[in-house]
Amino acid sequence: MKKSDFYYDLPQERIAQTPLEPRDSARMMLIDRQTGAISHKIFRDIAALLRPEDCLILNDTRVLPARLYGRRADSGTTDTSSPVEFLLLRDRGGDCWEVLCGPGKKAVPGRRFTFAEGLLEAEILEVLPEGNRLARFFYDGNFFAILDRVGEMPLPHYITETLTDAERYQTVYARERGSAAAPTAGLHFTPELLEQIRQRGVSIGFVTLHVGLGTFRPVKAEAIEEHHMHAEYYTLPEETAALINRTKQQGGRVVAVGTTCCRTLETAARVGLPLRAGSGWTDIFIYPGFRFQCIDALITNFHLPESTLIMLVSAFMGQENTRRAYQIAVAEGYRFYSFGDAMFIL
Repeated sequence: MKKSDFYYDLPQERIAQTPLEPRDSARMMLIDRQTGAISHKIFRDIAALLRPEDCLILNDTRVLPARLYGRRADSGTTDTSSPVEFLLLRDRGGDCWEVLCGPGKKAVPGRRFTFAEGLLEAEILEVLPEGNRLARFFYDGNFFAILDRVGEMPLPHYITETLTDAERYQTVYARERGSAAAPTAGLHFTPELLEQIRQRGVSIGFVTLHVGLGTFRPVKAEAIEEHHMHAEYYTLPEETAALINRTKQQGGRVVAVGTTCCRTLETAARVGLPLRAGSGWTDIFIYPGFRFQCIDALITNFHLPESTLIMLVSAFMGQENTRRAYQIAVAEGYRFYSFGDAMFIL
């Protein structure tokens, strides 16, 4: 299967630069994957489209303000004003993080950097096989409290507008710190909408998958089967596994909010149903031909061409349905990507 099979042309002005207010006022394309039928809704209509026997599964990961700007702090160097950018990717424990550094040529083992006038310092310990660095941080106090003060939200490269409220790049139910990017399908929910969904009798459960940049890494191989996903850490709690198993037994639908929830649940289902609680690392790559074991419906945004995310959507509702839905979305003026509009695929 070719990467080019998942290309589409998107005018630059269709890329959403800022989030809508209120969150649930985004447009939503409703798609029947069996018939290909498409209708146009507003996201808050989702409550009326869910059934009491369904369960809605959300990813409660919280995005770290993971972008740091600093300078070299090596003793004796004359290059102390040389700027550097760190992006925190993965907590390795013991104040060590896997980081993406720019410019990378400065980040050699043994070199130290300082951030926010010395509130944080870091030493490069190792250059990792794919070019990222392992760095140890030094500080006084609480690392995450300092990060909240001095770090910046790691917005995707295609968003060039300044985000005035960092919480708009968090879901309203975000609680488990650890992501380098938001699970953006969940950005459309408000507390009031979630309560309305509960009032309809729909059960809500949570998983955690800490989104890494590997999810968004370009597919370079023309044959997509040769692409390898970066591993991301997930947790499926006991109560969520029990909820999903009960929903299946009662004939309800498991509705995954976002590709991250989908990947978590399908990872857990690889050993079969009923689901069992657990945690670990997943590098699952879902593309057409994949057999879904767990999810019955998917809420997602519109994704970049030739990305692993559009490949996952194509696996779930078929390549032809996906191609047609994206063509209609462009023609109808839908907003694309992280702050864009949504799809509800049944």
